[in-house]
Amino acid sequence: MKKKWGLIAILFSLVLVLSACGSQKSSNNNTAKTKTITLALDYTPNTNHTGLYVAQEKGYFKKYGLKVKFIQPPQNGPEGLIGAGKAQFGVSYQDTMAGVITGKNKQPITAIAAILQHNTSGIMSRKADNITSPKAMTGKRYSTWGLPIEQAIIKEVVNQDGGNYKDVKLVPSNVTDEVAGLKSKKIDDIWVYEGWAVQNAKIQNYPVNYFAFRNINSTFDYYTPVLVGNNAYMKQNPKVTKDFVKAVAEGYTYAAKHPQAAATILKNENPELKKGKSGELVDVSQKFLSTQYIADAPKFGYIDATRWNKFYSWLNANKLVKGQLQENQGFTNKYLPEKE
Repeated sequence: MKKKWGLIAILFSLVLVLSACGSQKSSNNNTAKTKTITLALDYTPNTNHTGLYVAQEKGYFKKYGLKVKFIQPPQNGPEGLIGAGKAQFGVSYQDTMAGVITGKNKQPITAIAAILQHNTSGIMSRKADNITSPKAMTGKRYSTWGLPIEQAIIKEVVNQDGGNYKDVKLVPSNVTDEVAGLKSKKIDDIWVYEGWAVQNAKIQNYPVNYFAFRNINSTFDYYTPVLVGNNAYMKQNPKVTKDFVKAVAEGYTYAAKHPQAAATILKNENPELKKGKSGELVDVSQKFLSTQYIADAPKFGYIDATRWNKFYSWLNANKLVKGQLQENQGFTNKYLPEKE
């Protein structure tokens, strides 16, 4: 009898040990399945990034077994970091990408989702100056970053509208507060993003005029910003890449449907955005951009090949890149979720 109970005790102990080992193994497997990803932003946190922070805060990344770390870019942008594999993904722009995916030192990066469906940039000026179209920039002081593509776009829209680009006064500048720049009266007009600078003027009750490049010439309805990835990483980790894009898409889809809640998440994740008038600016900016994340596209992230190629063909024709950009170069829709 004692032997019988002794045998039962041994078997029971063995079951406990095996169960514990199984649990430990399962736990280790779950840990092993968690993929750590570094995402390089293009700038300090703002409403272009809201969907990313929503995906982080609401656990969408975690749901797909991802641990995502956001980092700030170096001064020359995130493209080099991503190309070198120091960040697997990041935020860039179609026009910026053109200069880094061609030439001898090209970066192995590809756009995998459009963050905004349309180019929301254009020219902002003081209301009293009556600069309501590109030709009115003739004889005025334009605040320039000194970039070849930027200046070529200004030349194209000014001359196309009947103005004279040669008479546009280029003022080298690195203005970060566009409204303050116009208030200083050191410049007359400046390239801005409607979702931020124009909204900033509104909350300050500062009267401005604004026109969008895409309304002047459809060639300039290019994609800005875009989500990009390292080519080698994505090729080696297609499922992780798809899961990452799924989580990002869920974040931006939520932000599109719930602008105020999304703005609150962005501010909570980045407390510096609550200071002064920044909190109000985030709210009004988010209300505007939430209509732009998906807009008229079939789903978040979709990149239209015709629009992408039209802009790159223009860059080729105007010799604005080293080498030739090929058709469909620099983007793919293959990592987008099939259904939202």
